[in-house]
Amino acid sequence: MSRPLPAGCRCLLAGLIAWTLALTFAASAPARAADGAFTQFIASLWPEAQAAGVTRATFERETAGLEPDYKLPDLALPGRPSTGAGGQAEFVQVPAAYVKEATIARLAAEGQRLMQKYKAPLDRIEAMFGVPAPVVLAIWGRETDFGRYTSPHDALKVLATQAYAGRRKDQYRTEFILALKMLNDGDVSRKDFRASWAGATGLTQFLPSDYVKHGVDLDGTGHADIWHSVPDALASAAKQLADKGWQPGVRWAYEVLAPVNADCTMGVPEFKQPIAEWIRARYAPVRRLSATEVAQPASLLQPEGTYGPAFLTTANYFVIKQYNFSDLYVLFVGHLSDRMTDPSPFRTPWSASSQLKTKSVEAMQKHLARLGLYSDKIDGKAGMQTRAALGAYQKSAGLKVDCWPSEAVLNAMNAGR
Repeated sequence: MSRPLPAGCRCLLAGLIAWTLALTFAASAPARAADGAFTQFIASLWPEAQAAGVTRATFERETAGLEPDYKLPDLALPGRPSTGAGGQAEFVQVPAAYVKEATIARLAAEGQRLMQKYKAPLDRIEAMFGVPAPVVLAIWGRETDFGRYTSPHDALKVLATQAYAGRRKDQYRTEFILALKMLNDGDVSRKDFRASWAGATGLTQFLPSDYVKHGVDLDGTGHADIWHSVPDALASAAKQLADKGWQPGVRWAYEVLAPVNADCTMGVPEFKQPIAEWIRARYAPVRRLSATEVAQPASLLQPEGTYGPAFLTTANYFVIKQYNFSDLYVLFVGHLSDRMTDPSPFRTPWSASSQLKTKSVEAMQKHLARLGLYSDKIDGKAGMQTRAALGAYQKSAGLKVDCWPSEAVLNAMNAGR
């Protein structure tokens, strides 16, 4: 049988309970206030939704009980550190880990099978948009593992959160309204409207604005169904590439063997010349090229600086890059598309390079900007412009010029060299 606590203990316990409840209320009050502000923000979007053709019934149904997801990346919440988007594999993995041979080989074998299974729609797609079957299949394979991967988030919640608290509020405000219009028009059900943290949805991962601009109803059902219809999803991907400037009959890139004294600071999109000129400068293609191919203008790409494979990139390389702004993404898609018809891996293997953390690359970019060597975004991503600027810094500091963001270069910057 339990005995009652002494009066002093009861008072102490009551005080502790009250104190705990007060702390709990204080901790939750900002969240409740923020969520109340979120609800008010969503309600304020009704005039824009109405102007876009969304009915009041759809707006009320889809926004009822909608709550933000503050765990998403790329948010800028008052009083909290920025959540950043540095966790994307395209920007934190070394090339060997991202363009992994075992993954490429597996997807290429599957792609060959799917090329036969969907031959008729793929032939139609190439005739309509000029994009070869392996390229659109490679996008499908990279984005969702040929449909095996299901996006983890409710699309409307993601878009609403990014519109309210993201670092690109204006963009996502538009995406949220377009998503409501898609639901209103019956293009997709809320149950099937799953998305990545950034709001991309469907087999080939479109933002709502991409769907509106580039969605194709290839199978004639009345809606471009990029969630269930493989022909629709692949045709929509092809149309997006075509609308962004895809050139039929042009490869995405050519692997080359760079000369020992190659100047990696030339690896920027702005510096381009006919492939014949690159060959004269002793950049040797790993396969024989036609006269038409050597006449094409191309830029140099060295994803690991002077380490690993080198490529001459065509206009179509940069078209794919508009699908996902990452060199490694384009390399993955381009190489996977090649491997569906040619089993050869890259001639030059990736090196065992390490990748600096996003914050370290960001610090490098800020240092390079102060020196006037870098004028692109401070985003912690070691893309073409960052690598070329690093090479220019290495030249000026008397360091080994390899255009790679290493710990040694960061240390030299911190030492004021």
